[in-house]
Amino acid sequence: MVNCCGLITVKNEPVPLKSIAVEVSVQGHVATVSSTLQYENQEESPLEAIFVFPLPGEAAVCRFSAKIGQTEVVAEVQEKQKAREQYDDSLSSGQQAFLLEESDESPDVFKLSVGSLPPGEKASVSLDYVTELAVQADDGLRLCLPAVLNPRYQPQGSDSGSGGSALVSSVPAASVPYSLSLSARVSSPHPICRVESNCPLDPLNYLNTEKTQATVSLAAGHQFDRDVELLLYYQDTHQPTAIVEAAQTSAMPGSLMGDPVVMLSLYPEFPNDVMSSMTSLGEFLFVVDRSGSMSFSMHNGSGAQDRIGSARDTLLLLLKSLPMGCYFNIIGFGSSYESFFPKSVEYSQKTMDEALQKVKAMRADLGGTEILQPLKHIYSQPCLPDQPRQLFLFTDGEVGNTKEVLDLVKANAGSHRCFSFGIGEGASSALISGVAKQGGGHAQFITGQDRMQPKVRESLRFALPPAVVDISVKWNVPKGVSVTPLSPPIRVLFQGQRALLYAQLTGKSSGDTEGSVTVKYSLAEQPVENQLSFSLKPTEDTGLTVHRLGARTLIRFLEMEERQGDGEKGVKEKVVELSVQSGVSSAFTAFIAVHKVDGEAVQGPMLRRQVPTPMLCQRSRTMSLLRSSAMPGRMQGSMAMHQRMYRGLKGALLGKDSGDDVSDSDINYRGYMGFRRPRKRNGTKVQRDSDCPAPASDPAMDPLLQLISLQKASGSWVLEAALAEVLGKTEEEVAKPKPAPVDQEVWATVLALVWLYGFKMEAQEEWQFLAMKAVSWIQAQKAASVSECVQAGNTLLGCQVQKETLGF
Repeated sequence: MVNCCGLITVKNEPVPLKSIAVEVSVQGHVATVSSTLQYENQEESPLEAIFVFPLPGEAAVCRFSAKIGQTEVVAEVQEKQKAREQYDDSLSSGQQAFLLEESDESPDVFKLSVGSLPPGEKASVSLDYVTELAVQADDGLRLCLPAVLNPRYQPQGSDSGSGGSALVSSVPAASVPYSLSLSARVSSPHPICRVESNCPLDPLNYLNTEKTQATVSLAAGHQFDRDVELLLYYQDTHQPTAIVEAAQTSAMPGSLMGDPVVMLSLYPEFPNDVMSSMTSLGEFLFVVDRSGSMSFSMHNGSGAQDRIGSARDTLLLLLKSLPMGCYFNIIGFGSSYESFFPKSVEYSQKTMDEALQKVKAMRADLGGTEILQPLKHIYSQPCLPDQPRQLFLFTDGEVGNTKEVLDLVKANAGSHRCFSFGIGEGASSALISGVAKQGGGHAQFITGQDRMQPKVRESLRFALPPAVVDISVKWNVPKGVSVTPLSPPIRVLFQGQRALLYAQLTGKSSGDTEGSVTVKYSLAEQPVENQLSFSLKPTEDTGLTVHRLGARTLIRFLEMEERQGDGEKGVKEKVVELSVQSGVSSAFTAFIAVHKVDGEAVQGPMLRRQVPTPMLCQRSRTMSLLRSSAMPGRMQGSMAMHQRMYRGLKGALLGKDSGDDVSDSDINYRGYMGFRRPRKRNGTKVQRDSDCPAPASDPAMDPLLQLISLQKASGSWVLEAALAEVLGKTEEEVAKPKPAPVDQEVWATVLALVWLYGFKMEAQEEWQFLAMKAVSWIQAQKAASVSECVQAGNTLLGCQVQKETLGF
C-alpha cells in the first residue's frame, strides 16, 4: 500500500505528538480542564505540526501557552485574521510560533498549528478551557473529553469556510501514537456519592470527612482511543445554588472582568398534579439520520447493534408511547430526505400500523449527512392549530455547516421545539447541544453501550406535559448594585432540569449583602413562582471560571446575532473586545504565541505533518473537507498534492486508472489512513460511503420490544398467540384463567401490565408511558373485576404485583 502522506514522517515514524496529560478541576456544576500536549521533532528538517481536535461544544478556551526548553510563551488573544498573519510572518522569519483557532464552521472543533520546530527540538503546549457539566437523566453530571473527531460532512455547493477547516487525520484506534493521562479534583457544596466512567478508573479518594472533596484518575496506560466520559453524582443534585465570583484585580471596574459575576443554578419545581397528566395535543416530528454512517455499530463491543437498528427500535417505542389525538410524521434524511406521510397525520391504529411497517424497512441508504434542507422543509410547513410542533432529531452529528443549522433552528424556535440525540462516538456536541439549546429542547448523547430508548423516553417525558409559557426572571439586589444579565432570556423550562444563569454585578451596597432572583412562569394556566436567595459576598478564589463561562455565554449569543444580522452595528467588534478582555475564545479571535529564537532564521525547508485522531468507525465522507477553496495560502500547495494523491489511491485501491471517474463513495476514506478494499459478505460487495445498507435481517426482537410491538395505539393488547408467546405460555394457558365477566382485551391488557411490572422493572423508564396509556384505556372501559384480573394474572405468571402498583 502507498505510504500515506500527512500521518507518518518521511522515515515512516509516528507523528511528533507524544502524549496528552489532562488535569480537571470540578467545582459543583462547572469544570476547568487543563491539557498539556508534548511534541518532539524527530526529523532532520524543521517541522510544522497540525492537530485538529474536538472540545465540548460549550467549552470556553481561556489560556494557551507553549514551553520550548525552559522558556514559556503565553499566547495572547487577537482578532483571527491578524493572528493568522502574525503566525505566517513569524514562520517566514524563522521564529517558532503557535496558533490555536476555532473552526469557522463549528465551535467544537479547534486547530492547533505548531511551527517551526527545529530538528531534535521538544515543545510542550498547554491549553485550558472551562465548561458547564450537562445534567443527565439519572441526575449525574457529565464531563466528556472528546477523543474522536469524525470528519464533518460538507454539503455540495456550500461554503466550507477557511482556516479552521484543516484536514482531519485519523488512524485505527489501536495505532494512535500518543497516550492520555487524566486526573480530576472534584469539589461540591454537597457530598460526592460516586464517580463513574466509560474507561477504567482508580478508586475515588475522598479528601475530607464530609466527602465534599475528592480526587480520581484514569487507570495508567490509557490509550486515547475513545471519548472519555466522567459521570459525577452528588447528594441533593437538584438543590438550587448560587456562586458570586470576585472580580479580576487587574481589570477595570465596570468591565465584565472588573466586576463580580454571579452564576445561579436553578431547578424549577412544577406542581405534581400538572406533571401527572399527559397532554394529548402536539405534532411530533421524528427526524432520523439515514446517512451511510448510521449503518455502523453503536459501540466496539461484541453483539453491538447498528445505529439505524437502534433508531428503528426507538421509533417503535416512541410510536407506541404517543397519546391518541396527537399528530405525527417521520422524516429520514441523508443527501436527500423523504417523509413517511406528505404531511403530519392524526395518531390512530391505522396510521401507527402504516408507520411501523415503514420503520421496519428503514435503512441507512440516503447518502451523506445533509440536515439543513429537511429542516428548511419542515419549517416551511404551516403549523397545525393548537398542536405545538416538537422535533426529535436523531443523528451521528457530522456536518460541516453547524452554525448555519443552529441559526435556522433559532429563527424558528418560536413555533418549534427541538429535542436532539447524538448517536455514537464523535457526534458533534456543538450540533447536538446547540440544536436543543436554540430549539428550546433537551440534548442527549448515546455512546458506548448506552441504550437509546431510555434517553429518548426521558425527552418524551419533557415533551408531553403542558409547555411552560410567560417566563420572566427578576433580579432583586440592594440599592447601589445593578445587574447586567449575561445569559439570553430563558425560553423553556423542564421539570427536574437545570437552568444556569450568569449576571454581572456592578456597584456596591452600603449595607445589605443579600440578593435574590425570582423566576415566574405559567404552566397549564397556573402561575408558578420560584425564588433563590444568594449572598453578594464573593466566594473564595475560583480561578475566574464563572467570569469566563459568563463571557462565553454572552459571546455565543452575540455571535449568533451577528450571523443572523439581528444585532446592532459593531457586534463583531464587541465580540472581539470581549474575547480579548476575558481571554476567552470566539469565532472572530485566535490565540497566538511567538517565540523568538535569537533572531536567527531556522534553516531548511518546512515539513508539514497532520496529527491523527482515533478512528473508531470507518467512514468515507471526508473528501468534502478537501473541497475547500479558501484554505490559507501556505496550505494550497499541499492540498493540491493531497488531492492528486487521493485520486491515485482511489485508482490503485479499486483497480482503476487515476483518470477514471471514481466517486468518493467507492472507497472508505478516513484521513489518509484506513484505506481498504471493499470487503465481500456472502459474495456481495459491501458498499461503504453514502449507500451503506443495513443488514438484510435484524436479530430476533427481545421480549420487551416484542410486547411493545403488540400494543394497540389505544394502549390495549389483544388476546392472541403472539402475546402468549411473550408471556411464556400457550394461547390456551393464557385464555383459560380469564375471569368470566371480563372482556378478553381487558384481560390481555392486565396480563401485559403484570408482566411488565413483574419482569421488566429495570426498564420501567422505557415503557412507563405505554403502561400509563394501558391503564387509562382500562379505566375508560369501566371494566369490572379488575382486582380479580390482577390476582389471576399474578397466579398465571408467578408474580406478586399489587393493583395499586399498576395505577388502579
